[in-house]
Amino acid sequence: MVSLDPTEQRSHTLNGGTLANDVLFRLREDIISCVLKPGEKLRFEAMRAMYGVSYSTLREALSRLSSEGLVQSEGQRGFYVSPISEADLLDITDARVVLERECIARALDRGGADWKSGIIAAFHKLDRLEDSMGDNLRTTPDWEKLHMGFHDALVAASGSPILQELRHLLFERARRYRRISALVRTSPRVKSDEHRVIMEAVLGGDSQAAQDMSERHIRDVYENILRRGLSQAVP
Repeated sequence: MVSLDPTEQRSHTLNGGTLANDVLFRLREDIISCVLKPGEKLRFEAMRAMYGVSYSTLREALSRLSSEGLVQSEGQRGFYVSPISEADLLDITDARVVLERECIARALDRGGADWKSGIIAAFHKLDRLEDSMGDNLRTTPDWEKLHMGFHDALVAASGSPILQELRHLLFERARRYRRISALVRTSPRVKSDEHRVIMEAVLGGDSQAAQDMSERHIRDVYENILRRGLSQAVP
């Protein structure tokens, strides 16, 4: 068991219930929101002061983020934030499209009444939150949680834990680009309309339409960033 550094005596509620999960959550969010910039060297001494944890806890979190593709290792020279590029974004987007289309097709083949009820419930939670945010709709932690919940509900009946795991990993990797896309968008994107159309296609059993609309929904981030140029989009 790793002994706690005095700096690790935290007063706030830990995300995930443990110190390791808390620093993992905070690091992931700081990378996704570009508080830690793409390509930035992650220096242990500065990070220890920033997050108030020991080297062992930091190394554990960084190793986990490395497996998620958000951090890269330089061997004995340490870690740095994974860079971003149009090629990386396109690769993530293409892979997400393949997985999403397959998972939706499988879910439509296998899903029943409970699955459909779960989709409707997840949509209404997200829709109510967006209504309450009004014209000031922005990406927030609460929104991201419900947004992920809705998309997870769409494919919950796919019947493949491995596909679900891969899909979740890419969904997380794409979050950094979604944040950047939201910052450079010249007019608000009405996601609730897109989500409703996808939901209605799924509930109506139209597999082809549901897959096509989901693909368009995923590719919008790539196309929006491409129009602006990624080098100008990083905050």
